[in-house]
Amino acid sequence: MGRFTNPRDVYFGEGARHEIKNLKGHKAIIVSGGHSMRRGGFLQDVQSDLESAGFEVKLFEGVESDPSVETVMKGAQAMLDFQPDWIVAIGGGSPIDAAKAMWIKYEYPDCTFEDMCKVFGIPELRKKAHFCAISSTSGTGTEVTAFSIITDYQKGIKYPIADFEITPDVAIVDPELTYSMPAKLCAHTGMDALTHCLEAYVSTSASMFTDANALHGIREITEWLPKSYTGDKEARQHMHEAQCIAGIAFSSGLLGIVHSMAHKTGAAFENGHIIHGCANAMYLGKAIQWNAKDSRANERYAYVAKEILHLPGETNDQLVENLVQFIRDMNDTLNIPQGIKNYANGGIKADANNEPVMVSEAEFKAKLPTIAANAVQDACTPENPRKTEAEDFEKILTCCYYDEPVNF
Repeated sequence: MGRFTNPRDVYFGEGARHEIKNLKGHKAIIVSGGHSMRRGGFLQDVQSDLESAGFEVKLFEGVESDPSVETVMKGAQAMLDFQPDWIVAIGGGSPIDAAKAMWIKYEYPDCTFEDMCKVFGIPELRKKAHFCAISSTSGTGTEVTAFSIITDYQKGIKYPIADFEITPDVAIVDPELTYSMPAKLCAHTGMDALTHCLEAYVSTSASMFTDANALHGIREITEWLPKSYTGDKEARQHMHEAQCIAGIAFSSGLLGIVHSMAHKTGAAFENGHIIHGCANAMYLGKAIQWNAKDSRANERYAYVAKEILHLPGETNDQLVENLVQFIRDMNDTLNIPQGIKNYANGGIKADANNEPVMVSEAEFKAKLPTIAANAVQDACTPENPRKTEAEDFEKILTCCYYDEPVNF
């Protein structure tokens, strides 16, 4: 039996954030990230609208990129102290994901982080609060999904929390929040969204309901992402809605090994993170080459290449090859590196000459067996179209490191 679950309401279009004033309740906690939502006045808009609706409002600001277990626990304690009946998360994937995990701990204070990570094992929520998500980046789709990604920095691993219970009640997709988004963030989140569509389409849990969203998402993202990267407002409107339907596709259709590898490499290396969307962009073509040995996946990739992207090719294999090249060309257009070896961590740490530090070959090789073993256990691995064991992950990730084709 399949299942297709979405928020009860999705509000979209310029100014959609003001729909928040129609929520009913008494206390609301707003969870946000850094300072961009406050600088843009959006945080103040949401607070003012909630207060005008009669809510007492508490702010929990400063959720970091790749939110930590510690931040989740701190936010949950703030909720326990305040006792809200609405949780409103505004920002990119990080504050929304963190707020989802806080929500679980708020409703079930004895629940441990390990309990949260049991796939589709969360107890029934909404006994204390409902959840509204307002997205500010065009990629994660977390405002409509059953997923949250939290990082355990002590282990150097990103863990996906997966359960339909954490699907928001209300999603707000207001493109005005994206107009000031930096080009690099636009590129990374956009390729994350494209990965969501392609992985959902070939997933073993795909259905007619998820296929419709995945295919239209691919069409919209490939057309509008390069224009959105230049700052075009019309393109950003298209991308903000396209990434949302990508989220709808993968929340019920699930994902595959691109995300498994991105989760397990994201926090594994000493010199900073491999940004999630960038990791997906680098790994996507390699995963397609691996999965295309599966006949069903091969047919589906070929369909995308021929019918959605109108790429040339006389055979399915030729179409798949051209799809992989199309993704490489997208990465080049968006200034995303091809391969971990070429990945500079954005200056999170720098050497004596103030140059970005690469993920070293020695560190990659030393950590590869552990990363591969962890990837097997990732919540996204089971629905991948081709069974992937630890030794397979080692080979695929090696190709991802050196930017070599996957042909085994």
